[in-house]
Amino acid sequence: MNANDRAKTASLFCHDLPTRPRPGTGRVLVTGATGYIGGRLVSELMARGYTVRIMVRMPSSEHAQRWPGAEIVLGDALSPPCLVEALEGVSVAYYLIHSLLLGPRDVEAAETIAAANFRRAAEICHLDRIIYLGGLGDVKDSLSRHLRSRHQVAVELRKGSVPVTVLRAAVIVGSGSAAFEIIKALVHQAPFIPMPSWTSTRCQPIGIRDVIKYLVGVLELPRTAGDSFDIGGPETLTYRQMMETMAAVMGVKQRFISSPFTSVTVNAYLTSLITPVPAPITRCLLEGIVNEVVCRNHTIGTLIPMDLVSYEETLARALAREELETVTTRWSDAYPRDHAFAVRLHQLPRPPLYRASAAITSEKDPRELFRSVCTIGGKRGWFTTHHLWRLRGMADRLMLGVGIARGRKSLAALRVNDVIDFWRVEQLEKDEKLLLRAEMKLPGLAWLEFTIRPRHTVHQLSVTGYFDPRGMWGKPYWYLFLPFHHFIFHDLICQIEKNASNRNFQAETAMAGVNSPPHPKKEKI
Repeated sequence: MNANDRAKTASLFCHDLPTRPRPGTGRVLVTGATGYIGGRLVSELMARGYTVRIMVRMPSSEHAQRWPGAEIVLGDALSPPCLVEALEGVSVAYYLIHSLLLGPRDVEAAETIAAANFRRAAEICHLDRIIYLGGLGDVKDSLSRHLRSRHQVAVELRKGSVPVTVLRAAVIVGSGSAAFEIIKALVHQAPFIPMPSWTSTRCQPIGIRDVIKYLVGVLELPRTAGDSFDIGGPETLTYRQMMETMAAVMGVKQRFISSPFTSVTVNAYLTSLITPVPAPITRCLLEGIVNEVVCRNHTIGTLIPMDLVSYEETLARALAREELETVTTRWSDAYPRDHAFAVRLHQLPRPPLYRASAAITSEKDPRELFRSVCTIGGKRGWFTTHHLWRLRGMADRLMLGVGIARGRKSLAALRVNDVIDFWRVEQLEKDEKLLLRAEMKLPGLAWLEFTIRPRHTVHQLSVTGYFDPRGMWGKPYWYLFLPFHHFIFHDLICQIEKNASNRNFQAETAMAGVNSPPHPKKEKI
């Protein structure tokens, strides 16, 4: 094993798992592979030699490039016919589908229907087992809608003849997780943190590393079929203690003030204004805080004995991954709801009604220009006009949109479907084009396109904004912001061109992997 192989092996969570791979398992299906947990599980299963099939709702070349060797199939849990096709020939299926993005009002009905469809398809295809990751919480308590829905999914899956292994977890913490980013942002951004009475509720948080190891471990132990297990970290903490620990790990002095104001709805909304995580997800998570979520069944520790990572160590590792630019999956990968079905620019029946653009010429290498383009947004911001972009992001967040605080997964590296503040990468052509699709609240559809056109001695760098209005407010919206477009766009490409010759910038982006992006010449979804 060479140095690269050893480094790759060390980065995997399951390299020290006490169970052993089972080569005769058959094809393993992973649903929710484009999400936070599923995306990390796929890599672990493939590294252990399993034949993996990934079910996605929309095709993308990014999937095959991210998991070479995995089989990609189309499927939707709310469409029974395509589920049967996706499950045909599968031995074990991971059910990692959730409807958290729908918001607390719609989540229960959608998740129950999806689970029933999946159960029936699994019976038709004669699966050996289903493995489901649910939520902790005593069913005798008055559970939040989110936790109640998680339990109902387990009940629905178990109504069939296919054995189901249920893992029940509380708060899952790790780089890129919604819970981690909420706690981190509150500790770092808020001037003080109000502490309602429900922040004293006990919780047993678990690191993403240990969750993945349990998910793989039960697959490799056939006797876990048909059983349910509680999984949690080594400590039971209150939510206040979790935030205090985060402050200590980050070296931040934060004030925690008792608050008589206990409305979860209002607290969730205010929290969403400070953190990168939008209100629908924040509210689902905060509603569950009133319920104690600790392990009562400890059988899993006997079947899969391993050293669990402490909450403090989990936070330290997550922060280190962010610093090293090695965050592989993030909650925003699957947000907002149905983003995979959003209309693409090339799918419009006609060109967008409005466009605005700016262009400059440059003698710099197109590769340097493109590398600079790929660093916009996130922590670096939008250069001298960042305050205008930030203002637009704040307005979007007030309207329960994604806002600009969502940031980006990596400071420099990009691939299709990555997010940049309130944009998502729709198309990426190396050294030539970056096309972003707007995901903010808009009376229409919008895109932002950067192109580099090589010429003899100079190259043209341009940015174009496209807008296709919808409804009565579409056209007024465009004309309201039209005066700002020339100024903003011209400044943006001038700053991009300037950064392309900055030596410190070049060294930083090269270390982040922009010199060798994980995508081919052209990549479109």
